[in-house]
Amino acid sequence: MTVFNTPMKQTSKPRPTLTTAYRQLQQRLARIGYVSQGTVFQRQPSQQGSRYVWTRKVKAKTVTVALSKEQYRWLRRATLNQRQLARLVERMQRLSRQILFQTVPGVPRRKPLNRKVLGLI
Repeated sequence: MTVFNTPMKQTSKPRPTLTTAYRQLQQRLARIGYVSQGTVFQRQPSQQGSRYVWTRKVKAKTVTVALSKEQYRWLRRATLNQRQLARLVERMQRLSRQILFQTVPGVPRRKPLNRKVLGLI
C-alpha cells in the first residue's frame, strides 16, 4: 500500500516478549487491593497531636486526618498500593507505545523516532 507515493511499512506483530510483559502487568494490576492517595505516618509519642495521621492534598490545600491504629494500618497498605498502581500504569503506558510504534503503520519519516521522543526512557 502506498501513501503519497511513499511505500508504507507493513504491519508487523509485536515481539512476544513485549506482549507477554504487558499481560503480566495486567495480571499484577488485577491483584492490587484498595488504593488511596496521600501519606500516612506515625508520630513519636513525644510529639503533639494524634499518634496516627493521614495527609493529602485537596484543591491545593493539605488536609490532615487523625486515625486509629487500625485505620493507619489499612490506609498505609492502600497508599503503598496507590504507588504500586502508578508505577504499573507508567510501565503499561511505555509498553503500549513501544508495541504501537512497532506494529501500527505510521507516517513516513526521514529518520526513526528516538526512545526519548517515544517516552521509552
